[in-house]
Amino acid sequence: MFDLAIMNGEIYIEGNYIISNIYISDGKISKISNQVLKSKEEYNGQGKKIFPGFIDPHVHFELQGGKYKSIDNFYSGSVSAAYGGITTFIDFLDPASSALELEKAYVKRRTLAKKSVIDYAFHATVANPKNEVLKIVTKMKSLNIPTVKLFTTYSESKRRTYDEEIIKLLKLSKEKQFIVLAHIENDDLINMNKKQKLCDLPIARSSQAETSEAIKLAKYTKEYDGSLYMVHVSSGNTIKALKDDFNDIINSDFYIESCPHYFTFNNDIYNDEKGHLYSMVPPLRKPEEVALLKKMFDYVNTIGTDHCPFTMKEKQQEKLVNIPMGIGGVEHSFNIMYNLFKEKVVDKMTINPAKIFNLYPRKGVLLEGSDADIVIYNPAKKHTITDDHSLCDYSVYKGQQVGGQIESTIVRGNFVVKKGIFIGGIGEYLR
Repeated sequence: MFDLAIMNGEIYIEGNYIISNIYISDGKISKISNQVLKSKEEYNGQGKKIFPGFIDPHVHFELQGGKYKSIDNFYSGSVSAAYGGITTFIDFLDPASSALELEKAYVKRRTLAKKSVIDYAFHATVANPKNEVLKIVTKMKSLNIPTVKLFTTYSESKRRTYDEEIIKLLKLSKEKQFIVLAHIENDDLINMNKKQKLCDLPIARSSQAETSEAIKLAKYTKEYDGSLYMVHVSSGNTIKALKDDFNDIINSDFYIESCPHYFTFNNDIYNDEKGHLYSMVPPLRKPEEVALLKKMFDYVNTIGTDHCPFTMKEKQQEKLVNIPMGIGGVEHSFNIMYNLFKEKVVDKMTINPAKIFNLYPRKGVLLEGSDADIVIYNPAKKHTITDDHSLCDYSVYKGQQVGGQIESTIVRGNFVVKKGIFIGGIGEYLR
């Protein structure tokens, strides 16, 4: 007898739907069959779309950035994520300049993350590692972390990693079997000063700064036979430039992530009285760049949220340099993106991040033997986004109309959210 059966749903498998039943035992998908078999519990999936659990490869829970900390902790952030159908997220260790700092960051974040109600993993993060590159990589691999993030900017806070170390990391990436994640902006083209106001943000951190640095790192990736993943691409100009000159390495050695807000809003909003609530890095772009980003959607490999919300009071600042950068999004990412792109977005939130980040075939698919991470989605339940389950006191997506609704979220065979009601869960560290 099975533990749980999801009956007669439209099951998403390899880009197609089949109407069948999913049988679950011991946290795994045991059988997908049209047979009616005995189970302790049955869930009627008729008329519902059954997706693999979504994977968010880019969140920042309990992130300390200067004087502010992102408002969602690992409990509240994971609850909000579960309501959005996310069953796995990947957060970041604090930036480290040495192997010793990396190990301390790992212990600290593992302790904080025990509150998560869904499964999770971590990316390592480096900050100007200098002569420690090989030692950091060795320590990272000993901790079973196959990814390391760097910044090509933020020299003022000593987080920038310079070209010499970037090249070292890329040279090591295939030999040591890890992926370099990069926040890519040309530091020399960024002009953040104490006089600027919010409306200056798109100029202070221009799309040219992103595009020019992306081209440079794509060249390094190709020249040194590396493996690189570009986080939060904000401009269609950047993807078009990469497609035109580096199409041969996109989705093989160079991966592209973008975020729902870059497809939804443009930088005109920074002239609005509530524009400070949309402040983030990289910033929102011009309407024509947003349109091009949508056109280039096929070249985006994954969707991450870069979830990093702060309160309205914290955001209400006169000067640009004082505004904490970041917004929330885990609860609404699928609804927003599915509303725009329908089935084209599903793989970018399931199997693609699972394969890139060594979670496949355990995660990201509905296959016999895989974890029973499942999203039950009602395509007929149109609704307007209202308040969510984040600790943040606002959402940039409030008021957005979407064409369906996530009804239930299952992690390893257990309901975390069931028909809109939070049940609870105990997240598992995946590496």
